[in-house]
Amino acid sequence: MKGTTMTSALPRAEYPRPDRDRSASWLSLNGEWDFESEAGPTTIVVPFAWETAASGVARTWMERGVYRRTVAVPATWGEARVVLCFGAVHHSARVLVDGHEAGTHVGGYDSFEIDVSDRVRPGQGFELVVEVDAPADKREIPHGKQRSIPRDDYDGVSFTPTSGIWQSVWLEARGRTYLAEVAVRGDSLTGFVVSGRLVGDAPSSARVLARLGATSVELERADDGGVTGHLPVPEPRLWSPADPFLYEIELETAGEPDDRVVVTAGLRRIETRGEQLFLNGERLYIRGVLDQGYWPATGLTAPTEADLLRDLELAAELGYNLVRKHIKLEEPRWLHHADRAGMLVWAEPPAPSRFTPAAADAFGAQLAPMVERDGNHASIVVWGLWNEEWGLDWDIPGSPERAAAAAHAYDVLHALDDSRPIVENSGWAHVRTDLVDWHYYDDDPQRWADNLAAMAAGTLEHFEVRLGPDFVVDKSLYGSADHPRTGVPILNSEYGAGFTSLERAWSMRWQTQELRRHDRFAGYVYTELADVEHEMAGVVDADRRPKDRGGLVPAHVNATTTLVVDLVPAHAGADIPLPTESLTLDVHVSHHGASPLAGRVRAAWSTPGSSSAADVATVAESDAVKAEPFLLSEVVTLRIPAPTGVSSARLHLWFIDDADVTQASTFVDAAPIEEPNRRGARRP
Repeated sequence: MKGTTMTSALPRAEYPRPDRDRSASWLSLNGEWDFESEAGPTTIVVPFAWETAASGVARTWMERGVYRRTVAVPATWGEARVVLCFGAVHHSARVLVDGHEAGTHVGGYDSFEIDVSDRVRPGQGFELVVEVDAPADKREIPHGKQRSIPRDDYDGVSFTPTSGIWQSVWLEARGRTYLAEVAVRGDSLTGFVVSGRLVGDAPSSARVLARLGATSVELERADDGGVTGHLPVPEPRLWSPADPFLYEIELETAGEPDDRVVVTAGLRRIETRGEQLFLNGERLYIRGVLDQGYWPATGLTAPTEADLLRDLELAAELGYNLVRKHIKLEEPRWLHHADRAGMLVWAEPPAPSRFTPAAADAFGAQLAPMVERDGNHASIVVWGLWNEEWGLDWDIPGSPERAAAAAHAYDVLHALDDSRPIVENSGWAHVRTDLVDWHYYDDDPQRWADNLAAMAAGTLEHFEVRLGPDFVVDKSLYGSADHPRTGVPILNSEYGAGFTSLERAWSMRWQTQELRRHDRFAGYVYTELADVEHEMAGVVDADRRPKDRGGLVPAHVNATTTLVVDLVPAHAGADIPLPTESLTLDVHVSHHGASPLAGRVRAAWSTPGSSSAADVATVAESDAVKAEPFLLSEVVTLRIPAPTGVSSARLHLWFIDDADVTQASTFVDAAPIEEPNRRGARRP
């Protein structure tokens, strides 16, 4: 870490903005603050919400808190400007310096900063107070998955609120004139378009240089402080999941002292062509996982930077190439790690839960700050907006006003950033979108397979959604008859089923297979990475520990190349009846690599629960099969002898290429199939 010396005892002591680096002179304000609330005076640990154990307060439904501490500006900062930075404060904040209001902010997820240069002096201390209001009734404010009183319509999938300062707070020393905003876009794949906004002593006349290695250009200035320019890149190296190469662009603004910020960015282009997605001109198939970004003791704030990084590593280990960060603007360090790791990101802001003009305005007010803060990240390849008509009262098709709100949000975001696909209402009732995505949860494997086939064929445009224990509705993919039914990429962005961890692993295997069966789909997003409080749908538990998956390896399910078996399974642990004579199975290869693969499919019986066919004899091998990229292969048929002397068994299937390398694997469990029991278990 560069610059001001930090104590390792500080929570989240790392510099919060490595993607926009000014860490040569900064001071973390995390740690213990004095705190006053309705419960009386105490102390609180920043940056953890006052509901969390990590904050030391652990109180829910307090609607107001006052933070107070003394801050000493380093004497070495001299004549530099001093900027007070907040990662996020839920929901509204009033900031006072030595008793005088320095600034205010409304919005619980976006970052903000206040230039306090005229109120503080280097080498001297000042009193910093942050007054925070966090309404218990959150229905008309963007709050994502935070629980509300009165309750949300979606209270059953909401969690403990996050109130107060929940991301890092810090001071930065900057030049007398500095870039308050900076956007860097590398979509041309040959260089970067750089733009920004100057503030300070001389915003209309200060000279700004952009440097990349030996290349340097002076940005053009406008009278309002805006700057823009093009920075060419000789011999460009593109950013991709396979090679997540980042450039560091130094931006220097003349002044006394000068200002210097280093922005990281990648050369990459994400686009739609008809019903397909392309990254840097190559086909992209999304293999994603939903991530809510919650931790048991710290809520929406990661306990440590290592925890942030671990979640990205975990998603990659499970075979996913994209994380859909669910209705939460995650902190910039997470996005920076995603950039560095080559993990694609579907980013989306929180929403209110009731529709009013004020709520729609509050939702829209987040969009410009979201793009300004996060738009430079190469990892973000999809912008999401509303989710399942939350905040639109679950009624786009029946309400022109609500449909117009969704379309308006798309228009606003598209005007801010047209370099990424935008989804205006994830999951249901699209009115104006670059991706037709859908959310579908179904425990019945036959119905799942049939409905996916009909959706891929375009003959089914709606599906059942359980909005409550006794409230099931049909939800449509489209909000009107005018929305185009073809020519836009279609993909799943939420699915999963099962109550136990074994049932969920079983559903992951078979449901993902059916998604891979249909070449029309552009990808999927599984629900979800980790458990959250009462929601137990995670691939891992809330502490990121693995669950019992019955030998399933998720990375095999989510691999570039997978096997698709032509059968509808009966239930977890017994996909098919244990055969007593030779078994015939038809198998396809789904391959999403850049080049064709040729090889054969092999089969071997093993013990139930085994994760591989190591050390067991191959009992069948298919004829040769060729897998073309993004086309389900022709079927190959395996004739497999029945296992002997066992009551249940696992049949491992794997695709081995002509170089004798295993490219894909799956399995089929064979056991006695039981009839329905008296509790009403359905018959497959």
